[in-house]
Amino acid sequence: MNKPDLTGKVAIVTGSSRGIGKEIAIELARAGCDVCVAAKTTEPHPTLPGTIFDTRDAILALGRKSIAVKTNLREESEIKNMVERTVAELGRVDILINNAGALWWKNVADTPLKKFDLVMDVNARAAYGCAYYCLPHMKKQGYGHIINMSPPVDMSMLPGKVAYCISKFGMTIVAHGLATEVRKHNIAVNALWPATIVESQASINFGLGTPKNWRKSSIISDATMAILSHEPPSLTGRALLDEEVLEMVGVTDFDPYRCEPGGKLIRIAGRSSVASSFGTGAGGSQKMNPQVK
Repeated sequence: MNKPDLTGKVAIVTGSSRGIGKEIAIELARAGCDVCVAAKTTEPHPTLPGTIFDTRDAILALGRKSIAVKTNLREESEIKNMVERTVAELGRVDILINNAGALWWKNVADTPLKKFDLVMDVNARAAYGCAYYCLPHMKKQGYGHIINMSPPVDMSMLPGKVAYCISKFGMTIVAHGLATEVRKHNIAVNALWPATIVESQASINFGLGTPKNWRKSSIISDATMAILSHEPPSLTGRALLDEEVLEMVGVTDFDPYRCEPGGKLIRIAGRSSVASSFGTGAGGSQKMNPQVK
């Protein structure tokens, strides 16, 4: 695929200390973007690799500007600080990637309100808040892209993870509604989600198959770049799957994204989806704990 030239643009990527968020941040830098790396992790963790400073340093090594901003997305003041520091130190904000997420896949009976509040705060509320504070800057400059990492609204996903789906569908609703509100300002807002399980700390730590069942996280960073290759008015208000948006830019062979040859991919959205089989009562999903990037 022909990746966009983002020279002169500035992006904020939440949850970018590791995994998919880190990969997106680095890919943005390769395209010429300066990046605010926003996440909570500032010290190495024994089981979770990566810090905001590791990602920042990788971007600086590519010759781009970058700042690392410790951000607890449950705190409005820290969201506001993240955006203000980006504008003050990098000059503007053109792209917002709401990648950070909290995971809690359990039945309602096993989901106390504090866990409901966790997923709502880190997923739906944070995506809303980050957009809220970025919008004045995007409107002023007449350009912007906001991408929420959230799925198309699919009711088959609900059993066993009602709270999580409320929070993630909330992010998608923000994308749909906000896109119409800001289209006249040349700002695009979309949701993006993998069609299959992608290699990440979540898929590793929670035992969601093996590498033979996964695609590389680069499929998400490439799909992000595919969205950003469109001028805002031409692609907005969509809940897109990675495969779908890559096909829009001419990518039809997804085999290079496999982590390992052989095995069967675990589809979680789109055609032949098995989304409803996760977290539906008995099984491995019942032992999952929340992870906040």
